[in-house]
Amino acid sequence: MTYEEIMKSLEELGSEQTKKTFIRHGANHSFFGVKVGDLKKLVKHVKKDHELALALYQSGNHDAMYLAGLSINPKLVTKETLQDWVKKAYWYMLAEYTVAGVAAESHYALELAREWMNSKNEMVATCGWSTYANYITITPDEELDMNEIEALLHQVESSIHNEKNRVRYVMNTFVICVGGYVIDLHDEAVRIAEQIGKVNVDVGNTACKVPLAADYIRKMEAKSKIGLKKKTCIC
Repeated sequence: MTYEEIMKSLEELGSEQTKKTFIRHGANHSFFGVKVGDLKKLVKHVKKDHELALALYQSGNHDAMYLAGLSINPKLVTKETLQDWVKKAYWYMLAEYTVAGVAAESHYALELAREWMNSKNEMVATCGWSTYANYITITPDEELDMNEIEALLHQVESSIHNEKNRVRYVMNTFVICVGGYVIDLHDEAVRIAEQIGKVNVDVGNTACKVPLAADYIRKMEAKSKIGLKKKTCIC
């Protein structure tokens, strides 16, 4: 399918109900309102066309941008492209999921995560923490920098409640990912999860809730999932 055909299909798949949902969650730019499940049906038409995926992200349309993230080969993405993508991730679904997922599976995961986490821009910092959290879920423990991750856990412990809104959310997710996927730091992550307790995040006019990190990790433990890595973090 061509770029024009993909955009036409996205428009046809969009619905007013999904648009309203996106608006409640904070979307405020161009979008048709396509469910992620429907986007995944189009992945096969984009997956082998790297240039098409890049063009879809450049459209500025949320649905097309999200589809680009689902379709692109992260190993072929350049650092320059990811830097451009994070600048254009205008709301949390693109920052926390699309860009973070692709970045985490790219060759530049740690380099960009470290840079973005320190940004004063909320969406860029959000993407940085989400990139590192996602990287943890797919990377063998022996390849992880345990000292750095432990230091980041302590940073979360001391600063999470004073961070920007969505940064608080992904910092909480970071603790969950360490506790759930890094065996050697499981106990420390649980301790810090208990210490930070409830994390308040403005999730707009939605029923979404911020998970209690300690409870979430314990649920993973009850299901014997601690340390079990994921094959992909792109979703």
